[in-house]
Amino acid sequence: MSVSIGDQVRLARPQTFLKTADPMPMLRPPDLVTHGEIGRVTALLPADTAAVRFARGTFLLSFAQLMVVADDPAATDEPDGSTDAGTAPELDSASDAD
Repeated sequence: MSVSIGDQVRLARPQTFLKTADPMPMLRPPDLVTHGEIGRVTALLPADTAAVRFARGTFLLSFAQLMVVADDPAATDEPDGSTDAGTAPELDSASDAD
């Protein structure tokens, strides 16, 4: 699995504990991250580990424990912009014909 900084991820399965990404890491209870909560990768660490920021903290998680979330549908608005660009040359060609 490929993960990069800024990716949105969620836990693949419930955890038995969470390890904080603090300078002095601590083990925390798993209920700090709710099932299905989306977090953002803030750092990539050795041994296929990522620091992931959730609403209630930043935790160290193995890539195997994460699932990448698909991009939001707002990114699909680009084709609408391309249709506007497609109509602009038609207007330009009509003005050239005059």
